[in-house]
Amino acid sequence: MLQTITSVNDVINGIVWGTFGIALLFISGIVMTAVNKGFQFTHVPHWWKMTIGAIFSDKHVTQHTDKEDKQISQFQSLCTALAATIGTGNIVGIATAIIKGGPGAIFWMWIMALVGMMTNYSENVLGIYYRRKNEKGAWAGGAMYYLRDGLGAKKGCKQIGAILAVLFSIFCLLASFGIGNMSQVNSIAGNMKSAFNLDPRITGFLLVILSSLVILGGLKRVAAVTEKIVPFMAIAYIAGAVVICIINIGQAGAVFGAIFKGAFTFDAAVGGAVGYGIKMAITWGFKRGAFSNEAGLGSSVMVHSSSNVKEPVRQGMWGIFEVFADTIVVCTLTAFVILSSGFVDLTTGKMLTETAGSDLVGMCFGNVFGAIGPMFIAVAILLFAYSTVLGWSHYGTTAFEYMFGEKASVIYKVVFVVMVFFGCTMELSLAWDLSDTFNGLMMIPNLIGVLVLSPVVAKITANYVRRTFMGSDEKPMYSAFEDIQKMQEEAPNVEE
Repeated sequence: MLQTITSVNDVINGIVWGTFGIALLFISGIVMTAVNKGFQFTHVPHWWKMTIGAIFSDKHVTQHTDKEDKQISQFQSLCTALAATIGTGNIVGIATAIIKGGPGAIFWMWIMALVGMMTNYSENVLGIYYRRKNEKGAWAGGAMYYLRDGLGAKKGCKQIGAILAVLFSIFCLLASFGIGNMSQVNSIAGNMKSAFNLDPRITGFLLVILSSLVILGGLKRVAAVTEKIVPFMAIAYIAGAVVICIINIGQAGAVFGAIFKGAFTFDAAVGGAVGYGIKMAITWGFKRGAFSNEAGLGSSVMVHSSSNVKEPVRQGMWGIFEVFADTIVVCTLTAFVILSSGFVDLTTGKMLTETAGSDLVGMCFGNVFGAIGPMFIAVAILLFAYSTVLGWSHYGTTAFEYMFGEKASVIYKVVFVVMVFFGCTMELSLAWDLSDTFNGLMMIPNLIGVLVLSPVVAKITANYVRRTFMGSDEKPMYSAFEDIQKMQEEAPNVEE
């Protein structure tokens, strides 16, 4: 039975994350970039000012909502989304991409990120535009809502929209236990045992206690914790990586030369066929770009939709920044650390060590920081993985709530917390494979919705551009269901 499940999963995983899935992600990014007239390129100063710049200049971006208010701030929504995306993939995943696809994989990772910015932007725009209030008055949004209410509103598409919404919710629910829970805490337990000889059962027990205190408290508590963990872990890891980059700055030319050369090499390499090298570089670069920032999977939009913002484009720009921070900054720094370490032959792109994953990055940090290097990476993985668990707990809760109602969501939260312990103490090779599959399956209904609704995104974006840059006094496009006066009456604390 187990062998049958594994075989079926391998076939589905090969389709989803093979040529079809990667091509679908890339084409979707190209389409959304085109229909929005390259917004991520033509308005860089603006989206930079309205995201990271606004943290320091606009109190509404970081200002917490009232205790009774069910919304979260824009900064909290970003941190919770980054909590789920900045994870072990930024460390282990980059090492794997370089090992499997060579230095050239990093170039294609950048390409996927650049077009993925607009996929993530579009998801967030649609998330805000089609979100609804749940039974407790909190915003509920995500791919399932714009599939049902956006795609479903198209002529003859009501049933298909509803079916795709349920499928997305099911895939999200299953993925939350795999990629969002058990696989993450299993990495934590393994690293804690390796670095500090801590029994996985003790790690599991401690994580269950911590997780229950946060997750059972709802989204506002999750957001309150992630807005503290994410900036700390990101800044600490980036600072350590930057120190290594500065020390190895003399290798910059060779590193970037290897990346660009490897991206277009047509050598036969180990595959025995001309073009194998570039195929592997593109495949692993695109995979890493997709796995790292999750643009196109429809996951982070579920937390972005809970933001105290009424302007869809404002939240869309946070989606652009999310991809930029996760892939262009964190993943690139990890890549430079590995490629400048001396463990990679920059001429051939071949690894000079058998070590892989987090151990490889730990060795790279150990070259500079000594024995503390591997320990630092172990702690980084703990924070990265645990924050991913918190972020995905909300995604799973949103999916469960969509199918069974808000009152039933506590059942999911309890089961999710219990599974943390089993994730720490079990062998999870199959769980890893299944989680990749379900995570990828989320992409298909989501991208169908995004592509079909691309004219809506283009219309909302054009409306914003005219009002912001051309002084138009036309009516803003804030919600598909309510005019702005009604929205202000029901949610007086929202900010533009």
